[in-house]
Amino acid sequence: MPFSSLKKRLGLKLSLNDHNWGNDKDKDKDNRKAQEGKKPGEGPPDLDQLWRDFNQRLNGLFGGGKNRGNGGGGGGGGGDNMKGAGITFGAVASVAALVWLASGAFIVQEGQTGVVTTFGKFSHETPAGFNWRWPYPFQNNETVNVSTVRTVEVGYRGSAKTKMASEALMLTEDENIIDIQFAVQYKVKKAFDWLYSNRDAEDTVRQVAETAIREVVGRSKMDFVLYEGREKVANDTQALMQSILDRYNSGAQVTNVTMQGVQPPEQVQAAFDDAVKAGQDRERQKNEGQAYANDIVPKARGAAFRLIQEAEAYRAQSVQNATGNADRFKSVLAEYQKAPAVTRDRMYIDTMQQIFANTSKVMVDSKAGSNLLYLPLDKLIAQVAATEGRAASVTAQPPTAVLLPEPTTDTSRRDSRSRESSRDREGR
Repeated sequence: MPFSSLKKRLGLKLSLNDHNWGNDKDKDKDNRKAQEGKKPGEGPPDLDQLWRDFNQRLNGLFGGGKNRGNGGGGGGGGGDNMKGAGITFGAVASVAALVWLASGAFIVQEGQTGVVTTFGKFSHETPAGFNWRWPYPFQNNETVNVSTVRTVEVGYRGSAKTKMASEALMLTEDENIIDIQFAVQYKVKKAFDWLYSNRDAEDTVRQVAETAIREVVGRSKMDFVLYEGREKVANDTQALMQSILDRYNSGAQVTNVTMQGVQPPEQVQAAFDDAVKAGQDRERQKNEGQAYANDIVPKARGAAFRLIQEAEAYRAQSVQNATGNADRFKSVLAEYQKAPAVTRDRMYIDTMQQIFANTSKVMVDSKAGSNLLYLPLDKLIAQVAATEGRAASVTAQPPTAVLLPEPTTDTSRRDSRSRESSRDREGR
């Protein structure tokens, strides 16, 4: 029973209420007398005495028993004790070695990556699951979450009301100050770079975000950043941030840049609102003027084009008429040269026909007397047209359908009077 003998030699009864703890048959006489002099219940032994007893047992365990004044029996007992102590020590060392080797096991959760270092130098990365490395002090491990979307805030903390003026205020290209709050979302794509390439990775991302947004805003106008250019500013900032982080080997991948608030500084907000309203009024008036111009200009252009076309038509008509008249004159001239008298009479007749065709009243001056003869050509022409119309209607209808009435006496009288006036004109 080596373990029991070792326990007995080490005196593992560590109860302070045991007054005989630490006593042994082979103690010095002084120690025995000191213990015998104490009465039961007097109290625990002296600490110095306990320490001396402990040292004696250790000396006996590791060879101190050979120095005792006992005979060969004592030496044989010491050999057995040493053999049992060796077995116990080997068992304890084995258990300690197993515990030490087991301390190198570690588990990496899903979505995480393990980083193993050997004497502080990067060795390899481990996937999710059960992994093992050499225990301390040879190797060490750290886990990094590479699936979580991390967020860093620039210009505010927690909410837009908690502003950080030193981060939010920045200068635009047209030398105006603008207040911007935005958030950057990113992931860890390289665990080793994230852990060891930068001293404070999250603070590095925040500083890179602030640097990138200041450069992008510094190249843009204030109105562009406030209104139509927000999305472009966010995209340019994300691209510039990723470029800088890659140069720093930060191991971060920027996924999104979100603008939380873009506005002028609070100190000039009222003046800026007035300027914006004035600009809106100017744009409205410009749009109204443009609308009026879009209404008037096409009409004016249409009228001008119409006048041009009419002038072109009139010119073409005049040219054609002049050309026709010239050709007609040339033809008449040729006929006139052949028969001057006949041509002259024919020209006179044609001219009078044109004149009478456009005249409704004719006054005829008689050479024989001073009386003027009035010819109502318009009435005569109307009467002739009416007569021709009735004749045409009679011709168009069937003979049996309608019986035409005979001319009345008044009509006969008018016809006779017109014939008489015609004979008088011919006589004159």
